Amino acid sequence: MTIVVDTSKSPHARLTPVSLEAVRLQDKFWLPRLEKLRNITIPSQYELLESTGRLFNFRRVAGKARGDFKGLVFNDSDVYKWVEAASFLLAGGFDKSLYDLVGKVVDEIALAQDEDGYVNTFFSLERKNQRWTNLRDMHELYCAGHLIQAAIALFRATGNSRLLEVATRFADHIVKTFGPGGRLGVPGHPEVEMALIELYRETGNKSYLDVAKIFIDNRGKGIIGGSQYHIDHKPFRELSEIVGHAVRALYLNCGAADLYMETGDLELWNALNRLWDNMVNRKMYVTGGLGSRHDGEAFGFDYELPNVQAYSETCAAIASFMWNWRMFLASGEAKYVDIMELTLYNAILAGISLNGKEYFYVNPLADRGKHRRQAWFECACCPPNIARLLAGLPGYFYAVSKNEVWINFYCESTAEIELKNRSIKIIQRTGYPWEGDVTITLHTDGEQDFIVKLRIPGWSNGASVSLNGAELETDIRPGTYLEINRTWKTGDTIKISLPMPVRKLVCNPNVYENLGRIALMRGPIVYCFEAVDNPGFDVWDLIIPGESILETEYRPDLLDGVVIIKGTGYVMDSKWSEESLYNELESKGEKPRKVDFTAIPYYAWCNRKPGPMTVWARTVPFGT
Repeated sequence: MTIVVDTSKSPHARLTPVSLEAVRLQDKFWLPRLEKLRNITIPSQYELLESTGRLFNFRRVAGKARGDFKGLVFNDSDVYKWVEAASFLLAGGFDKSLYDLVGKVVDEIALAQDEDGYVNTFFSLERKNQRWTNLRDMHELYCAGHLIQAAIALFRATGNSRLLEVATRFADHIVKTFGPGGRLGVPGHPEVEMALIELYRETGNKSYLDVAKIFIDNRGKGIIGGSQYHIDHKPFRELSEIVGHAVRALYLNCGAADLYMETGDLELWNALNRLWDNMVNRKMYVTGGLGSRHDGEAFGFDYELPNVQAYSETCAAIASFMWNWRMFLASGEAKYVDIMELTLYNAILAGISLNGKEYFYVNPLADRGKHRRQAWFECACCPPNIARLLAGLPGYFYAVSKNEVWINFYCESTAEIELKNRSIKIIQRTGYPWEGDVTITLHTDGEQDFIVKLRIPGWSNGASVSLNGAELETDIRPGTYLEINRTWKTGDTIKISLPMPVRKLVCNPNVYENLGRIALMRGPIVYCFEAVDNPGFDVWDLIIPGESILETEYRPDLLDGVVIIKGTGYVMDSKWSEESLYNELESKGEKPRKVDFTAIPYYAWCNRKPGPMTVWARTVPFGT
């Protein structure tokens, strides 16, 4: 069974995920994307791993090719993430040609392993004497973490243990180097912590858990310089504000959440919740994007959320999804899945083009038309990262506990779930995320007593639920799981109605840039205004009155099928493009003119011709 985070034996986890193989998507939203991932994204990324020298580096170490190391010091990690993505796809549907291609890459990795278990193509050969001499900057442990995660994914998906043998030998080398009595170490870029804990879960070798704990406990001692950028300025258990390089901080939180689920250390859990509160309430974009600063790819101050200059790295959104998943598994609280859903449909999905071959590294919330997706990057962490996240997506839809089935995400799909050694088949019928009506039919092995936990999204005011045609007379609160406890039998049907009006969101006034502006959201989808849909005016000049009536329309012919939002607003044509930077306010200026506007899902912008885009539009108060 392929489970990304296997908490089945974690003593302090509330839930265990349902395997990726158990869920079969049949919808028009996610299934085509996974098919495109298999047929376009993964093959094209493999070709780029070849053409950019990332696979060459492994052949070079094995003595099969000559030349200098190519690319950045952490280029190995891109290969490992690709293997992990391909492995999740193999779990979802075996494909011999893909399996053989993965096997070919695994052979290259295995042949590059040193006799002592060490694997890192930058530090092999001429740099061998520099190993482990600069943990702060050189990403050795980061690359090791991605190798371990790829190996576990491949083993769980296919039973192929070759890469797992490579990874465990490398992990043993890390234990010998940094374990009790070894050298003091702190990873400059966290990642290995969660990987080692997952390897402990897979193998039962407690030394991997112990070293992960050592790495987390060593933070804040100044071993790598004590900077906020590296989240080394305080011991982890004392942290209350999320700071520093966004991906580093979020990967570190993943490892700490994993450690909590194994040890029950409440100081870790309390710190994680302080960091989560600070992030969600003061440092997160409306899209779920994270990391506001280009300088250091970092979190900014509280409420520092610029739009044009937003960094909002795709990898940071993915890391947030991963961290919130762990927080949910530890607690069973719906608020974490709410953030996962927000991030998935907006900040993550925007990171890959509709054709499956181009990517965003940075995700601004406003642009003049110059920001475009690219086929690859010199620092290519985001493309294979989004591939592995999306490839594993079916494994996040459900979770179980001793007597509970938790339904986390809604999607036309079928799931085969084992609970108390008996099978349950769950069939979802829905047009989500464009429609809020969901029909869930259960097929049970005879009569079975268990609890179904239905997630009621935080945005879904006015939700209703019926069972076998009778509406449930219970308090249905957004941002919670609704519990239905009964004796189930085959054919029992739950119907959920999640109203999806267009919501006009305003921002905390401490985010100065968004004062007097609104963003549009429908269901889990954040919308934006793109020039190509709004000819005749500049979308940066658009004013939407507070009382404006908004309509929706499903357009199957547009952007692979989307619901658009239409309405009437006003434009006070700006003269921003003229040479003068400042002008006097005219007492009798031009009056605003009425325009019809169209908004599209934010994830779908920048798939057509360039032009201005914005998420936040100007507004005027009701009745003005």
